[in-house]
Order: sequence, then structure tokens, then C-alpha cells
Amino acid sequence: NSHDGSSSYQMLPGFFRAICCNGLVCGDTFGEVRVPHKGNVVNKVIEGAYEVLGTFDAIADKREEMQSLVLPPPAQHIFAQSALTYRYGEAHQPVTEAQVLQPRRVEDKKDDLWTVYQRLQENLIKGGLSGRNAKGKRARTRSVNGIDGDVKLNRALWVMAENMLQLAS
Repeated sequence: NSHDGSSSYQMLPGFFRAICCNGLVCGDTFGEVRVPHKGNVVNKVIEGAYEVLGTFDAIADKREEMQSLVLPPPAQHIFAQSALTYRYGEAHQPVTEAQVLQPRRVEDKKDDLWTVYQRLQENLIKGGLSGRNAKGKRARTRSVNGIDGDVKLNRALWVMAENMLQLAS
């Protein structure tokens, strides 16, 4: 559960991978639950938790679809370029598509949409990639630390992955 500064709690569906425990937040397809800070909050939070849990079957189905779709390198680079543009804008991107597509572990050396999505997510959110700032100086990419930025980036990546899936079918 996260508190976003408003007068409600926000609950979002998410998976945690056993390998690296990187958080996955699904896009608008599966929605979210907000619980206002009034009335019987405990019961509303419990009801909201069950509502979020109810989305996991749909997420699991979507994951299986993504795992069954092999992305050729050109499609991976289009996905990576879209993700970089979302994260850094069009004016300057400190790292390349190849860098954000780079797997951090052996298990991620696969070319299915799900794994490519996971690699992009981890590299963009954890940061630490060597690149160059707008002035040409060497710099490392920063991690996304704020929960709002994390959720927005996760959602955007999820929607991009879903769009790649739709284009392929």
C-alpha cells in the first residue's frame, strides 16, 4: 500500500520475481483501488485488497502471452527507444537502447516480450548505467526512487509491452 499525499490509500497489483524482487506494476488495463481515509477504513482496505488480488489471474494470462511472443532485435530496439524517450525525453538520452536491453543476469538472456520488458524495467528503474549527460560528461543513470515516478514509469512500460503484444497479434 502506498500513500500518495492525497486523502486515500492506493493499492496496485504487482508481481515480485524470485530472482531479483524487482517490483512490477501493471498499467491501466488492470486498474487500481483507492481507499478514502474515512468511515470503516480497515474493512475498505480488506475489500480493496481482494479486488486487487482478483486481477492476478488476468495478469498471469497476459504474462503467458508475453512469454510466448519472441521479439526480434529490431522490435526490441523500438521498445527500448520508446522507453528511453518516456524516461528521459527526446532532447537527450544518456544511454543507448543496447544498454537498457542488456540483461543483468543469465536468466534474463531471452528474447520473449516478457523478459525484454523485465530487462527494460530493471535497467531504467535501478539506474547505474554508464552514459553521458547533456554536456557530454561521463555520468551514471540515476535510479527512480520516488514512488510516484516509479509507478508512472512501471505503468508506461506495461502499456508499451501490451501495445507490442497487440501489434504482434
